[in-house]
Amino acid sequence: MVNKDQLKERSQELNIPILEKVPKVVSKRFLNILSEDIARENKTVVFDGGEGIIRVAMVDPSDPQALNVLGFVAGKNNLKTEIYLISEDDLDELLKNYETAEKAIKDVVQSFESDREEAARKEDSKEDSYQKIIQDAPVSKLTKVVIGHAIEGRASDIHIEPSSEGYRVRYRVDGVLHSSLVIPREVGKAIVSRIKILSNLKIDETRKPQDGRFSFAGKMEGDSIDFRVSTFPVVGGEKVVLRILEKGGKVLELEELGLLGRNNEILTEAIKENNGIILMTGPTGSGKSTTLYALLQIINNEERNIVTLEDPVEYSVEGINQSQIKPEIGYTFSSGLRSILRQDPNVIMVGEIRDAETAELAIHASLTGHLVFSTLHTNDAIGSVVRLVDMGIEPFLLASSLRVLAAQRLVRKICQKCKTEEKLPTEFYGKIKTLVHEIEDSEIKKYGIDLSKGIKFYYGAGCEECGNTGLKGRLAIYECFNVDNDARDAITSTDRDRALRNVSNKQKMLSMKQDGILKALLGMTTLAEVERITEGSLTVGGAVEDDKG
Repeated sequence: MVNKDQLKERSQELNIPILEKVPKVVSKRFLNILSEDIARENKTVVFDGGEGIIRVAMVDPSDPQALNVLGFVAGKNNLKTEIYLISEDDLDELLKNYETAEKAIKDVVQSFESDREEAARKEDSKEDSYQKIIQDAPVSKLTKVVIGHAIEGRASDIHIEPSSEGYRVRYRVDGVLHSSLVIPREVGKAIVSRIKILSNLKIDETRKPQDGRFSFAGKMEGDSIDFRVSTFPVVGGEKVVLRILEKGGKVLELEELGLLGRNNEILTEAIKENNGIILMTGPTGSGKSTTLYALLQIINNEERNIVTLEDPVEYSVEGINQSQIKPEIGYTFSSGLRSILRQDPNVIMVGEIRDAETAELAIHASLTGHLVFSTLHTNDAIGSVVRLVDMGIEPFLLASSLRVLAAQRLVRKICQKCKTEEKLPTEFYGKIKTLVHEIEDSEIKKYGIDLSKGIKFYYGAGCEECGNTGLKGRLAIYECFNVDNDARDAITSTDRDRALRNVSNKQKMLSMKQDGILKALLGMTTLAEVERITEGSLTVGGAVEDDKG
C-alpha cells in the first residue's frame, strides 16, 4: 500500500498533481463516461469536468492500458483530460459512487425474473409471488438507496410517481424538484408497496389517498430520521411523496433564517407580550414553522409553560411541551387547543389555522391572557386578515387579538465558496436604484449595506461544494406588518384591504421583494431567485439571467 510520502514522490516523478480532496458525490454525467467495470479494472475514475474537459483520478497514470482506454474515450467524445494521482484507498471511495440506484434496479429486475420462474415451477399464485418480491432484499436495498441518495443530497422531499416510461424518482433540493432516475414499472410498484408496508398503510388500497410515517436509521449511531408518507391515486398507479423530517434538527437563530432589520425588531418585540396572536403566513414548505420555532426558542425558559400542537412535530425542543395531532382518532387542532387551555399555558403554538373553529379558539386564548403563535396559508401578510374574515371571524375580535402579521418565502442561497460578482447592463442598475431608494436609509443601514460603495450583485459560478449549481441552502425573505392602533382601525373599517395597505405604507413596511433585493445586495442570494419567488419583474430587457450553473 502506497503511503503519503510515496504518493508525493510519485507525483513529483510524473509531474502529475495529487487529488488532495476526494469528492464525496460525483455527478453521473462524469461518472458514466467510464463504466464501472472499466473504472475498476484500470483503477481510473472520471470525477469532474468543465467545458470540453474531464478531470480523471488514476492510481497509476503511467499504466499504458489505462491511458489507452482514457485516450480512446476522450477522443471519441472530443474531450481534453486533466489527470490527478490518487491512492487506492481514495479510489475505493470514488468507486462507491457507482453503487447507485441503477445497480440496485438491476438486482431487483433479476430478482423479479428468478422469482417469477420459481413461482411458475411451484405454481404459486401471482399475489403470493408479488408479496414475496416486495419483502425481498433487492427491493429493500433499492428503497434504502433511493432514501439514502435523498438524505445525502440534502433533499426535503422524495417523489415517486408513475410515468409513461415506468416510475420516476424526483428529489426536492432547496425548494426545486430534480429528476433522479426512472425505475421499471413493476419495480416501481414494488417500491411503493414496500414504502406502504414501512408506513403501516394498506398495500391493497390503491383507490384513495393514505397518510403514514416511518423512521429510518441515520449514519450516526442512535440517529433517526422520520418520514411523513402520503400516497395519492393517479392515472397509471399511485404516487408517493415522502417528506424528510430529521429528528433533533437544530433550531436556527433569527439572523441565520434571514430575519433582519425592522422585520427582526417587530417580531422580537411582539414575543415579549403576554398575550395576542403572531401569525406567519405563506404556502406549504415556505419555512413558517421553522421561524416560529426560532421565536419560541428565544422565550423558552423555566418561567413559561410553552405548549404546541403540530402536524408533524418537526423539531424536538427541550423545555417545550410538543404534541402531535391525530385527526384519525379525533385529536385535531381545535380539540387539542381546548385541552391545552386546561394545561395552564403561557404560550401556545398551533401548527396551522385551518378552520373557523380553530381560529375562534386561538382568538379566545389570546384574549384570555395567552400569547399564541400560528400559521395561515395566504399570499401576503395583510391578506391573512381578509382570509380570517372570510372564515367568519368578527373584525373587532381580530383587531383586539392580532399583534403581528408576517409573510415569508424561501430563496436559494449563493454558494459562498464560488460567489462571484455579477456584471449587469448599466440600465438595469438605474431600475434597481429606484427600487432601493424607496426603502428608508435607516433600514438599509440596519442590513449593514453601504450604498456609497456602489451597488453590487453576485451569483455562484459553480464548484464541487455546491455540485456546480452555484447555490447551496436556503434562507427566508420576509414582510412584517405591525398591528398598531392605526391597523386596528383599518381592520374594522368597511374598505378593509385598502385601509390596511395605507397603514403598511405609513409604517414603511418592507415588502418581501424589497427584503430580497437587500439580501441580494448583501450577496446572500441572487436577483434571479428574488424574481422567481416574488413573481415580480426585476429584469430590464432580460438582463437578469437564470442562476449560473
